[in-house]
Parts: sequence; C-alpha cells; structure tokens
Amino acid sequence: MVTLGIEQLIAGQGPDLGGKRLGLLCNQASTDRYFTHSRDLICRHFPGQLTCLFSPQHGFFAEKQDNMIESAHGRDAATDLPLFSLYGEVRKPTSAMLDHLDVLLIDLQDVGTRVYTFIYTIALCLEAARECGKKIIVLDRPNPIGGRQIEGNLLRKGYETFVGLYPLPMRHGMTVGELALLFNEEFGIGADLAVVPMAGWNRWMLFPETGLPWVFPSPNMPTFMTALVYPGQVLWEGTNVSEGRGTTLPFELFGAPYFVPEAILDSLRPEDLAGCLLRSLAFEPTSNKWQGSPCRGFQLHVLDPHTFKPYRTSLALLQAAMTLCSSGGFSYKSPPYEYEYELLPIDCILGDDRIRKGLTAGVPLRELEGDWQQDLNGFSRRRKPFLLYE
Repeated sequence: MVTLGIEQLIAGQGPDLGGKRLGLLCNQASTDRYFTHSRDLICRHFPGQLTCLFSPQHGFFAEKQDNMIESAHGRDAATDLPLFSLYGEVRKPTSAMLDHLDVLLIDLQDVGTRVYTFIYTIALCLEAARECGKKIIVLDRPNPIGGRQIEGNLLRKGYETFVGLYPLPMRHGMTVGELALLFNEEFGIGADLAVVPMAGWNRWMLFPETGLPWVFPSPNMPTFMTALVYPGQVLWEGTNVSEGRGTTLPFELFGAPYFVPEAILDSLRPEDLAGCLLRSLAFEPTSNKWQGSPCRGFQLHVLDPHTFKPYRTSLALLQAAMTLCSSGGFSYKSPPYEYEYELLPIDCILGDDRIRKGLTAGVPLRELEGDWQQDLNGFSRRRKPFLLYE
C-alpha cells in the first residue's frame, strides 16, 4: 500500500511544524486515499496554523481550461482563508503573499511530463521562498506513469518557457518531491527545502498499482490513461489537429477534418506502435479546435503500458500528419502559448526547434532518438542523487 506525503505528515513523519504559520499550494486533487482534502487534514491536525492557500494553473477546483486562461485571487469558501492564484497576474508568489506564512506546504499531483506546468509553479515557489527566507515542504505523490522509464530529448537552452524551465526530457520519471530536490540543488535555486516522502511507492509502479484513487488534477486529465498518453499526445497542442479537447477522451482521441487515417496508418512502422493500437474513428469536439466539425482520426489504445513509448508514438504520428496532410490543411499553431509570444508553440512543447525541422525533413525517428540519447543518458545520471525510492 502506498502512503502519500500528506498522510505521512499527518501521521507525524514530517518536520516539526509546531507554532508555524502554514500556507498550502494545492488544488482539488490534493486529497488522501479517502478523498479528504489536504487543506482539511492540515486544519484538523494543525489547528489555527493554516493561514492561506495557493492554486496552480487551472484553478483550485481544476475548473479552468488550457493555455493562458487565468484564475483570480479569492477566498476559500470552506475556511475563509485567502486563496492566491499562481496562474493569473503572477506565476511566482510575491513577498506580500509569503508574509502570511512561515512554511509553504506543497501538495500537487503531477503527471510525469516535462510540459505540465505544476512543476514550474513549484520551482518558482522555491525561488520566492529563498528570496523571502521561507521554508518549503513538498508532500510527495506518485509519478502516475512510473519512475523507471525516461524518454525524449532534453529541453535546449533558448527554449525555456512556462512549459519547460529546465533541461528535462519529455518523460522524466521523477516524483514532484524528487524534481523539487533536483531543481533546488542541480539548477542552483538554494531554498530551504524538505520533502516528506511516500511510503510503499516503487519506481516500477504505474498509478493503478498504487491502490490510490485517481482525482483529476486538471480538466483534461480525467483518468490515469490520459496521463499515460500525454507525454506524446500533448504535441498536438502545437498544431491545428484536435487533441481531443471538447470530447470525453482528451488526448486519447485526436484528428482533424482533413485527416486520412488509412494513409497515416500505412505510413507507420511496427516499432512506432509498440504497446498500443490505433483505432480509426470520427468524432466532433464540442469546444476548442474544430468545435462542431466532424473530425476523422483515431483513438489511441494502450495495450501494454510497460512497453508503450508515448513520445515516440506521437512523434511518428506527427511526422505522418505533417507529411501526408501538408497540402490538405495541416498547420502549426501560432503564438502565444503559455506566455511565450515569439517561439512556435510546437517548439515550446518539443523544447527544441531541431526536432520539428528534422521531422519536416523526413529524418527517421531512430536517427533523431540517436541524436539525443547521449543527453538522455546524462540526465539519467544527473537525476540519480535526487531519487528517493527504490
């Protein structure tokens, strides 16, 4: 059985918080195994000490949609505590916000992908805490797509945005606590940081194997399966291909009115579809791209999550779409994207314009993977000192 960081803290396994004013960065997915919210657990076990709340992208209730749809500050209806948005007028806590607390607790469910912004909200909190002399305690949670597999190119210098501040691969294989330690030491933030680890989590575990309930951390991350395909399927956000927003299966469904599924399937190699199956279909988004328009495309079914390579699969699909549909309507999305106004969104997501250019030029995927393998091996070595679990 996996015991979460918040559960460990409540059981007395964390640092001494006696007499400390506490802030909490969280959202509606920040619960224990019984669906009790972390804010309520902290109020119950540290009475009178919780002074304020912070929320990441998508808002406290994960109610806001994608890409620069901001949340306002407010008050929490359950506790009447001030609720500060870190995805609105600021993305880094101000000194006035941190004046409310001595210790900032962070309890967020990440999804294991470089471009998911929660991890950069944590990084900016670390920076602010160092500047203001505050302590950060990260209450660790599982990486839902496991801690063994890492995949993809590292973000290249010059492509730092809010969907990639540091040179991580697309699938990093680390928990939020491990990432906080990496950011703080390897990238020189230097905050006063502690992590309350989980008990019982092993790196080979996927989320269903933890025994924990899945509570969606963002509006288009409804299930574990969404998280599993997301390291690749997020690439469609940088194009005019629907990534399935506006359907009941975001990121599992994808397509466009101009797609020719049969031709795309014929262009793929068996190794491009390791551990998965593409089932052709039609769908009609009720919002976002191609709202109200019939789209042809696929549902991505993962048959073996341990051999499935989400980034490689979606890169192969992206290369097929740009090659076969370039004259039929395929295009890249224009800026802005996550507060970046110059770079192409697809390059922000890929973390390097050379990947897009290589795909466009028809460079085989195995050659692109060979180009970044040395960097990936280097990342694997760099992360080792910060890994907390077997």
